[in-house]
Amino acid sequence: MSNSRENVKTESRKKKHKEIKIAMIGQKRVPSREGGVEVVVWELATRLYKMGYNVDCYNRYAKHLNKKEYKKKKGKPGFYYDNIRMITIPTFKNGKLNAIVYSVLASIRALFGHYDVIHYHAEGPCLMLWIPKLFGIRVIATIHGLDWQRAKWGKFASKMLLAGEKMAAKHADEVIVLSKNVQDYFWEKYHRKTHYISNGIMRQQKHAPEEITKLYGLKGNDYILTLCRIVPEKGLHYLLEAFKQIDTDCKVVIAGGFSNAAEYMEQIKKMAAEDDRVILTDFVHDQVLTELCSNAKIFCLPSDVEGMSVSLLEAMSYGNCCLVSDIMENLEVVEDKAVHFKKSSVPDLKNKIEMLLGDEAMIQRYKDEASDFICRKYNWDRVVGETMKLYRGEEL
Repeated sequence: MSNSRENVKTESRKKKHKEIKIAMIGQKRVPSREGGVEVVVWELATRLYKMGYNVDCYNRYAKHLNKKEYKKKKGKPGFYYDNIRMITIPTFKNGKLNAIVYSVLASIRALFGHYDVIHYHAEGPCLMLWIPKLFGIRVIATIHGLDWQRAKWGKFASKMLLAGEKMAAKHADEVIVLSKNVQDYFWEKYHRKTHYISNGIMRQQKHAPEEITKLYGLKGNDYILTLCRIVPEKGLHYLLEAFKQIDTDCKVVIAGGFSNAAEYMEQIKKMAAEDDRVILTDFVHDQVLTELCSNAKIFCLPSDVEGMSVSLLEAMSYGNCCLVSDIMENLEVVEDKAVHFKKSSVPDLKNKIEMLLGDEAMIQRYKDEASDFICRKYNWDRVVGETMKLYRGEEL
């Protein structure tokens, strides 16, 4: 009898959730691992769907987008991937204009979607959130980081990103931030109350090296891994500069592709070509990604700017010994469960790498503690639950 009542309650909750229709705007393309924003959007969308919500994701157009995986659903318009409706927005080829054109067109298109909530992700797309607000649609903004500070943007782009930040601060119904540091920033600069809702993570299953041995000659515990987009603010040049000064047979694996930073990509390629211990993999996914994260000696995140790094959460969930720059957004995540170095300091980064490479016992201590710590601290169920409350206008 109790099971029957519980089933009725579950169906009632799902029916209630289906009354809310949500649009996700701001990601490049989902499902993909082009950046942390894309990971977060897809985690939210798929979990919300399983709870009974209707979710549409607005993707930017790209040639490499594989629409063959999209499916039609009987009696419903549009195309779907894992039951999430995918709406592709045409954009210019020019990378500098791509984001703003996407934001404008996605916001206008969303006016005709009969949404109860439009959830904007990242500062740039927030520039256009006034459009649905004008029509009385509830708007949630997630600030994934202070994007205008990132080195890859020119003066005009930085001004537009800052304008998006101000738009979110002044006009979004609710603002979500991913770190206490950014929460303090919004209060001090705009006197705007924000909601600190971190990213989530799940415990990962480790895999032995097979594909990475075939592709890159890696045998496990013989490389330093960094997993990120190849853009200036990720600080990869610090890592390569420090590593070339270290006498070791260990390798450095940079897993990621470039994003609107072609000059920086060429710089990293040139630095990598000068050291045959450096491996550039481009974007990785599925089995290769899992194996790389499962078998690293050290995971390094030398960023100058972060929001909350999904790759750092994932690295710790795999039980990696992590070495991170001492920016607040990183220290807030790792606490005392990782090693840190002075931001932008090649000498300090070099010293910390040498310290770890010379002390296998220390590396193992950090590995032993990382997964339990991070999986207790950050949880997707809590993230989704708190986000749903904001959609409904409830207090956290």
